[in-house]
Amino acid sequence: MSEKIYVNILKWGVFASMLSMFLVFKNLLFPYISSKQISFNLIIEILLIFWVALIVKYPQYRPKKSYISFGLLAYFFILVISCFTGADFNLSFWGDVERMLGVFHLLHFLALYFIIVTVFRTREDWRLLLNYIVILASFVSLYAIANNKSDSTFGNPTYTASFFMFSFYFSLLLFFGEKNKYLRWVYGIPLFLSLWSFKESDISGAFVGLGSSFIAMLFLYTLLSSHKKLKIVLAVLFITATIGSVVVLLNQDSAFVRGSALLRPFSEINFNNPTLNTRLISWRAALQDFPNHPLLGSGYGNYSLTFDKYFDPKFYNYTRSETYFDKAHNNIVEIIATTGILGLITYLSIFAAIAYYLIFGYRQKKIGVHEFVLVGCLLTAYFIQLLAAFDALVTYLVSMTTFAYVYYLYNRGSEEDEKKIKKNMDETMVFGSTEIYALVIVGVTMLLIAYQYNVKVYNMLAGTIDGQKAYAEGKVMETIDIYKKTLASGTVLDRDSRSSLINLFAANPAVINSLPVDKREGVINFLVSLVEANVKYNEHDSMMQMMLAQVYNLAAMYYIPSGDQSGDVQKFYEYSDKALKAIDASIEASPRRVPIYFQKAQILLTRGEKEKTIETLQYAASLNPDYPDGFFYLGRAYLLLGQEQEAYDNIGKCIDSPTGGQVINYPDLTRQYLAYYENIKDWPRVIRLYEFLTEQEKDNADNWAQLANFYKEQGDINKARIAAEKAMEIDISLTSSAQDFINSLDR
Repeated sequence: MSEKIYVNILKWGVFASMLSMFLVFKNLLFPYISSKQISFNLIIEILLIFWVALIVKYPQYRPKKSYISFGLLAYFFILVISCFTGADFNLSFWGDVERMLGVFHLLHFLALYFIIVTVFRTREDWRLLLNYIVILASFVSLYAIANNKSDSTFGNPTYTASFFMFSFYFSLLLFFGEKNKYLRWVYGIPLFLSLWSFKESDISGAFVGLGSSFIAMLFLYTLLSSHKKLKIVLAVLFITATIGSVVVLLNQDSAFVRGSALLRPFSEINFNNPTLNTRLISWRAALQDFPNHPLLGSGYGNYSLTFDKYFDPKFYNYTRSETYFDKAHNNIVEIIATTGILGLITYLSIFAAIAYYLIFGYRQKKIGVHEFVLVGCLLTAYFIQLLAAFDALVTYLVSMTTFAYVYYLYNRGSEEDEKKIKKNMDETMVFGSTEIYALVIVGVTMLLIAYQYNVKVYNMLAGTIDGQKAYAEGKVMETIDIYKKTLASGTVLDRDSRSSLINLFAANPAVINSLPVDKREGVINFLVSLVEANVKYNEHDSMMQMMLAQVYNLAAMYYIPSGDQSGDVQKFYEYSDKALKAIDASIEASPRRVPIYFQKAQILLTRGEKEKTIETLQYAASLNPDYPDGFFYLGRAYLLLGQEQEAYDNIGKCIDSPTGGQVINYPDLTRQYLAYYENIKDWPRVIRLYEFLTEQEKDNADNWAQLANFYKEQGDINKARIAAEKAMEIDISLTSSAQDFINSLDR
């Protein structure tokens, strides 16, 4: 095949690969991730066939030696090695569906880099590519604006913020690179759209990254400007921006800062921010674990193991949700935790190589001042932003493009030389024997990879959604049949599909009883086989061991005698013993994660081991006395055991907690506790429970009326008036009595 055809296939393939950022197939599990990554993988795998054939037939296209390429190759080599030395090869190499960032997927981005540096070799090529990305970014922005979705087609505003940082700087590069002084102002449109959508993402880390890059830009232009007056203006702006940033950070809580859409994200960069505190707990865990495997870490993608092992119960003081971190939300911390010092050194070598080429390219006049400043500031913003985030498909697309752009800037020839590249391009269609071998061997290899690791995965993810739909429609046996068929082909990402089915039954164990009697045992055995298969990946995975314990306990409960079956004591204890072993393994992997003890208590209670149940829950509550769930579950256990006084002593502690209403979040439970505390005349807790009820049943006017009466009795006149007005607002038939009540408050 001719040189021209190969080059055009690869260029258009790169353009096509970037369209993956728009894809969202709702029939797939985690559609915002899987739709994009599978599509991107397939395109790159096809392009690799032609890329290898091109560099085999036309040696002049083989990438030149470059420290950037060496840094990338070294980093990816360490990633691969860490897959074998780490705790969970499957998770490291293949990843999971929620992220799709296993080494297998990342290698496709490395391939993208080499394809770009191979065929994008002229100013015209790069002008076209950067324009293309800016146009795509504009469509992403317009979609976000039209649909009022800050995450646009990406599913996460953090990703959009990162992406628009790149599109903003790409627009600036094109603006300064455009020779037509009228045409260049067209780039004001994507510049505005990028900044607007970036602002709407409202991501503090990204704001810090972009803001820091602006200050760096002013500083560099001040140093490098050849115009004295402009240098003075830039210096003043630099000093003003620096001082202004310090002032904003020192006055984060001021009404001006919090009321400004532009400055508000900076107000969240403080130690009172729950998100920052949970991140700090996570990062401390990484530091604690580092001495255990300093060279290669715990294995790429295995950050959750580190987080679980050193989990701090104080985490619950800041949030009750998202308590499992599979990412550090700090690229440097995650790299050193999962790939060790070697991973960090090779990763930083990429940026060191880029800095080297930018600096020496500028000094040798290969790189212009705008290219030097803007690319340097873009990568500064990107690097800083990653100190509070992590990469995803869209950021890998544009970061690899940027790395390739620096490669081009340093290695480019004169405009005349670049014109000769196209003029002298071979257009003959003669196939050489080596070329044919490359096409056949690489083609067969890539097609096998595409089918085994992408097409089959696609079918599995679609089947998983079909199974979930069947379950939502109450077709439980059909759900099981769909999952059996879906998982029969066996893919490297089956873990997530298995987990999705296990979670359905773990969330509602009673659904087993809705099945035909002769089908129940088979379903239980199927669930057991799924969770056992997941645990085999890594026996030190706390979450998987807890899921295993849940399923074993579900199986054990099935063998307890009930109305429609005689039961089997031997099998009950067989599965119950396994459940205890699994939950202890979960606790060993994450000894201070409080909810695991709740699961253990449930297993012990099923076994009738009352004292151990109480001991387990007492220990769980002691891990963090500010976490109300511990007292709630301890109180519930005492109630089940008939120890009412101990029960309500602990439930009372839960009620008193600022987040108690999030734990006691069922009206029936709230009314049950109300009856007790009203009986003993514990009015402060009665009031708290009525406050819970008004949240749980927002349209129930009687709750507000009762609450108003209790507020009045306790002397809180202002709250009594507000509650009465709320009751009157919900039910206008109460207007007269509520108004009389309000009037009585003033007497």
